[in-house]
Amino acid sequence: MTVPETPPRPWADIPEGADNPLNAAVANRDASTLDMVRAAVRHRQCMLAFQPVVQAAGSRRTAFYEGLIRILDATGRVIPAREFMPAVEADELGRQIDCVALDMGLKTLAQNPALRLSINMSARSIGYGQWMRTLERALRGDARLGERLILEINERSAMTVPELVTDFMDRLQGHGIAFALDDFGSGAIAIRHFRDFFFDAVKIDGQFIRGIHDDHENQSAVRALIAMAREFEMLTIAEAVETAEEADCLVKLGIDCMQGYLFGAPTVRPAWANRSGVRAAG
Repeated sequence: MTVPETPPRPWADIPEGADNPLNAAVANRDASTLDMVRAAVRHRQCMLAFQPVVQAAGSRRTAFYEGLIRILDATGRVIPAREFMPAVEADELGRQIDCVALDMGLKTLAQNPALRLSINMSARSIGYGQWMRTLERALRGDARLGERLILEINERSAMTVPELVTDFMDRLQGHGIAFALDDFGSGAIAIRHFRDFFFDAVKIDGQFIRGIHDDHENQSAVRALIAMAREFEMLTIAEAVETAEEADCLVKLGIDCMQGYLFGAPTVRPAWANRSGVRAAG
């Protein structure tokens, strides 16, 4: 019997590198993304979208809002962070995005005295001079502004420079600034560093939340994460809550706060910005 020849596989014998068409396509995509973000930052085509974080108990009152960075592309489309942050996070452009987000968040807080707001940042921005100058300038204008600011650092980013993150948090907590560990449970954090951090809250990664009411393994994982956070007196927040069934399950597990489309999608026109004299900075 004649065995048919295996059809040739394109690129199968091409080593990884610049000559690999797939790698070239990825590189071109990332370069295009960098150009898009660079243009948006240069022309200040950036904004914050706001999503509520609600208390789990009682009437689901809003505890604070998260300000999520968005940029506008050349056609005017609003581009969420997940579409460009992976490409820019390790670049200086990522530091500039963090500065823009912080600046807009601080201006929003200054314009809305009753608002409490969280802003994302990378641990890589801790030593970036412009970022710290942006914060110090705002605190000189209103020393109590920090009491309404929460800085979110994701688990993977925090673990790149844990000692630097610990020192940074220690210095800024004197201004009343709170800290939240984002994507908690995603697997990057080491217990020995977690013990030394000064996080006020943890945001449990959405991979454990979706469909949790029908997933006993995720229920066990979230129960363990909540117990760990409580051991260190940290507030617990569930991310990506989309259904009433998920919310009810999380309340039974003892979660403190929840965030997700069930309570409101991120919007550049939040309800509080429609009141007289109140607005979101852009």
